[in-house]
Amino acid sequence: MAGTSTLILETSTPQASLALAGPPADVIERAFASDRSHQGGLFAPLAELLEMAGSWPLARVLVGSGPGSYSGTRVGIAAAQGVALARECPAVAVPSILALAAAAGETGCLVIGDARRGSYWLARIAACRMLEETHLTEAIGLAAAVAAAVALGLAVVSFEEPARFHLPDELAAHVTQQFPSATRLWHAWCLADEPTRAAWAAAEPQPIYLKPPHITPAKRPWLVLS
Repeated sequence: MAGTSTLILETSTPQASLALAGPPADVIERAFASDRSHQGGLFAPLAELLEMAGSWPLARVLVGSGPGSYSGTRVGIAAAQGVALARECPAVAVPSILALAAAAGETGCLVIGDARRGSYWLARIAACRMLEETHLTEAIGLAAAVAAAVALGLAVVSFEEPARFHLPDELAAHVTQQFPSATRLWHAWCLADEPTRAAWAAAEPQPIYLKPPHITPAKRPWLVLS
């Protein structure tokens, strides 16, 4: 849309960034390192970019949905929804893993992450498109997936340090650490086809959940109201 800008927030890792795409400039990015929740570092660059946007209307606010830091992603989504409400535009969540440098290549890559409690998550991406949805596996499945990706000549990347996955040395050597960025999240949006954009826009912004929410059973179930 002519004469509009898009604000982009990517806060799913400690290496967070915000960007403004469109008038009055093409893409302006502000990066910052903070704790995993970004409770303090987000607001100064956000205010700066909103000031740069000035009176130009926002077409939308894009925000990374992970997988990544749950707290950091939630803070980014809450900020995106607040700006969208104030500027009367939609807030749209886009998977953060599409904003990795390795995700842009036509060959594709395998993205891995630690889902905690002995489980790991995997996703295949090429040309900023999901080739398979993010899914969980155990340690043996992780090693098999990494070995298969290496055999195919695919890059293996993670938000986390390779040592976290306890892979055999010959496999761990192929894992590189990368972080998503707001600018690359914007590029993923621009490369997406219309049905994909429409699906993202129709969904309520929320973090990508790898597991159902953990619910602790009541110790005295007879006290729980039905």
